[in-house]
Formats: sequence, structure tokens, C-alpha cells
Amino acid sequence: MTDKPQAENVLGTPLQIHSIHQMTGFYRDGYCRTEATDIGSHVVAAIVTREFLDFTRAQGNDLETPRPEYDFAGLQPGDRWCLCARRWKEAEQAGVAPPVVLNNTHKRALDDIPLETLKKYQIQ
Repeated sequence: MTDKPQAENVLGTPLQIHSIHQMTGFYRDGYCRTEATDIGSHVVAAIVTREFLDFTRAQGNDLETPRPEYDFAGLQPGDRWCLCARRWKEAEQAGVAPPVVLNNTHKRALDDIPLETLKKYQIQ
């Protein structure tokens, strides 16, 4: 991708890449960027935990099972992944929100989650 517009993170600075180990994000380019067609708003840069993976599977979204047809190897605790803002918020309300990297979390996350809440889960 060339000439992509520079996205901002929740801190108002340029969005940083979140993962190249598994190409995450709506565009699968490693950034938690988004656009209007991204219904889930994959903008929260998280480090997934066992508790979160169990929670999201119980909600009908299994992120652990590999899906080769989507070039998806499956996630394990400790992996970096761009999560849907609303799912992260549901996990937070259930007490199982994974940590987030604020420099890598797109500013659109603030549409669903207050910055103060994200800061409670901040990790570098």
C-alpha cells in the first residue's frame, strides 16, 4: 500500500505498527487501522490473554483455531492482535479485558471506550 493516510492513535500521535508476527488489523498490514467498511472496528491493539480467548470463544468468536483459508494461524496467549472495540469493551465489563498498547490503538477506539479506561490496561 502506498500513499496511505497517516492514522492517529488514542494519544493523538501517529499510529504505530502492532504486529508483523501475525499480520493483524482490518487490512492485515500490522496496523490497527480502520475504515467505514470495517463493521467490527478492529482498532484496539491488544496482547491477548487466556481469559480473553476463552471469553471471546464463549461469545462465538474462536480466535484460537487456525483458519488457513484466511491465512490465520490462530492466536495464543501473549500474541498481539487488533480487536474489535466493542468486543474489548464487553471483555472489560466482564473483567477479562486484555492489556492494550496505546501507541498502536487507533483513535476510533475512543468512539466506544473512554481513554481513561484504556489507560488502566496500558502495557508497552
